[in-house]
Amino acid sequence: MKGELSSILGIGGILIAALILFGMYIVYHRRKNRRQLMNRIRQDWGSWPAREYSYEELAAIAGYWENRKQDRFQIDSITWNDLDMDRIFMLANHTGSYIGEGYLYDLLHTPSFSREDLDRRETLTAYFAEHESEREQVQYLFWKTGKPGRQPVFDAVYNLADVNPGSNLHHFMMGGLFLASIASLFVKPTVGILFLIAAMFATMMDYYNKKRPIERYIMSCQFLLKTLDLADEFGKLQAPVLKEYQDRVREARGAFGKLRRNSFFLMTGARMDSDPLAAVIMYVNSCFHIDLIQFATVVRELKRHIREFEILVDQMGQVETAIAIGSFRACMKDWCLPELVSEGSAFLETEQLYHPLIEKPVKNSIRARRGVLLTGSNASGKSTFLKTVALNAILAQTLHTCLADSWKGSAFRVYSSMALRDDLESQESYYIVEIKSLKRILDQIGAKDRGDVLCFVDEVLRGTNTVERIAASSQVLRYMTGPGVMCFAATHDVELTHILEDFYDNYHFQEEVEDQDIRFDYRLYPGRAGSRNAIKLLQIMGYDEQVVDRAETAARHFLKTGEWQKQEGGAG
Repeated sequence: MKGELSSILGIGGILIAALILFGMYIVYHRRKNRRQLMNRIRQDWGSWPAREYSYEELAAIAGYWENRKQDRFQIDSITWNDLDMDRIFMLANHTGSYIGEGYLYDLLHTPSFSREDLDRRETLTAYFAEHESEREQVQYLFWKTGKPGRQPVFDAVYNLADVNPGSNLHHFMMGGLFLASIASLFVKPTVGILFLIAAMFATMMDYYNKKRPIERYIMSCQFLLKTLDLADEFGKLQAPVLKEYQDRVREARGAFGKLRRNSFFLMTGARMDSDPLAAVIMYVNSCFHIDLIQFATVVRELKRHIREFEILVDQMGQVETAIAIGSFRACMKDWCLPELVSEGSAFLETEQLYHPLIEKPVKNSIRARRGVLLTGSNASGKSTFLKTVALNAILAQTLHTCLADSWKGSAFRVYSSMALRDDLESQESYYIVEIKSLKRILDQIGAKDRGDVLCFVDEVLRGTNTVERIAASSQVLRYMTGPGVMCFAATHDVELTHILEDFYDNYHFQEEVEDQDIRFDYRLYPGRAGSRNAIKLLQIMGYDEQVVDRAETAARHFLKTGEWQKQEGGAG
């Protein structure tokens, strides 16, 4: 007896020791994972993001913005592509979750015209920049949630809300059939067994036929429930600055109580791991259709509370994006808070402005209370300057951050027409694409009640002949003037600087050509360009001397007579 007791105690001791060791391993593993994640978070703060995003990943991230397009000003696709805003998003994307990066992508598309919104964003950003411990606590929660890569989280959730789940009556009937077959075992066991086998076959076949069309939506449910779990943990964070956001999250989260209670069989049965419980639940579901019944409940509840889902993403997204803005600022050399003025005529004053994607940028300053015409040779810096001003105007009203020593100006609706090209799919020439692009800006200028317009045009109407280009572009640019609009335009047509000098300030970029070399300083100078070095560049690039000499002769003749010489003879 004592021997048996000793054996039992020995086995029990071994089991207890094994459980203790297993528990210690779990604790160690969790601490190790937390330590590794915290190291990643600390390394990311103030660092240039090392990764690029594929087209599929960007399309997935854009889901929140795509599904929330409302009656609010948005940076349109032409301007977004002109300014390479996807790369700017990658640079600013110091987020750790799909909530944060989805909100940030939406934010960069949606400049704010509300001083209150921008002040609230700044309060959060400044708090987390100054409170490292609280910031890392919040970051850990979001980074632990993670990002799904190419999986379109928000498209999945919004698509789920559009599903028609149908009636649950059929599923209840199939579950009732299976219960009846079990009950028949106690009445007539022999017949009951046959009935049970037939009922099991019928319910399972029907189950898989009904489940197959909705299997792709199960992922949607997973993301939705993951967002609810994140909301629960977000409500437990300890930081005074978060209170108003947590209150809104708790209120919106409360609307999903029924949905949460009706998801256990749906989500557990969908798991693909080796958990024995998942296998049992999968079998129960196939017989009683419980997960299909719960799926219909989840869809109906999401339809009723899609606005509350957006509130969850909006409130938590604001918090994580504020942290990302702080990290973005930390990795920039110089930045400032913009001073936005909503009254009076459109204006802009900025000092030492630069572009974040240029490794060693040359900073420039400008003060403008009317349009600006830029002249200068190719590669001298005109297009880069246009993009720099346009980008910072957007950052001022989104990230509340400008890459300059100072920025003061109006709140603008920003449009550009710069990096255009032929549209081969619609068989439209460059000129047609260009005039359509310009037309959309002119239409916005006509709607002055929507706010001031800041527009950027690179080589207006370059797709047509010289005479018509100057005639038409002078009138287009003339239209882009007035109290509610400011236009920055780059041109090679010096004639425009004279035609429009009563409406535009003239600035230029210049270069020096000497010792068979050309040097650009990329600095902005007042006045129109005075140098003509295009022909000289032909010589530097090794063109035949006859080509260069004849070009110079033709240019001198035109400037003297206003007419072009007829070319005679052949080559050589």
